[in-house]
Amino acid sequence: MPPTRDSLEAFFTTRTDRDLLTRLDLSAVPAHVAVIMDGNGRWAAKRGVPRILGHRAGAKAIRESIAACIELGIAYLTIYSFSSENWRRSAEEVGGLMNLFIEVLDAEIGNLMQQGVRVRVIGSEEGMPSATMQAFRRTEQRTAGNQELTLLVALNYGGRMEITDAARAIARGVADGSVDPASVTEETIGEHLYTAGIPDPDLVIRTSGEMRISNFLLWQVAYSEIWVTSTLWPDFKRGDLLRAVVEYQRRSRRFGGR
Repeated sequence: MPPTRDSLEAFFTTRTDRDLLTRLDLSAVPAHVAVIMDGNGRWAAKRGVPRILGHRAGAKAIRESIAACIELGIAYLTIYSFSSENWRRSAEEVGGLMNLFIEVLDAEIGNLMQQGVRVRVIGSEEGMPSATMQAFRRTEQRTAGNQELTLLVALNYGGRMEITDAARAIARGVADGSVDPASVTEETIGEHLYTAGIPDPDLVIRTSGEMRISNFLLWQVAYSEIWVTSTLWPDFKRGDLLRAVVEYQRRSRRFGGR
């Protein structure tokens, strides 16, 4: 159901959130929000605990963001869960993350079904542990019919790799004669990206204060609005997402025009 003032006030309950709601335009909510979830390691370091506990705390922030997107009527949420560069981290951390993915997916499937969340994985399966991929594929299959929110999980994902894969696919079409090089357009490339059929993000959120895209959705964010917060990802709450949307609505999106 579309959001109402009453439903939003029941969900966003702090005084700060209520103030933000007075500035929210329900007719101009972004359709697609993408999040670079940064700061799990720093969150753990500040507390003197293992990094995996930072990632575990970050899973709670994902739950908050999913719920907030649903309440606000946002149709797509993309989260940068594991990049193609993250393999450079320690074997202990990577292994812990792969097991945490399975644990969280198994624990959250009931909530995902109840909330009407459809899960879709984008990225490469190459090098991924089979048990982790099987957990994601099970979740994709179980949630395929849900329509409230599409959650795209960027897993073993890199923007340059995605564009390279698209170029290779188009090149194969040219080589076998099914694609005329003169007919290749931006739309052609978009149809060969991992996100084919999904609208480009209107808003990109990055936590922990870093000012970079980090190889995330390089093609798709060409005209996205970017909102950066110093808040570490495990501390990101529903009110933070609301603030990002309100700030997004203050901007004028001209897409290169005046």
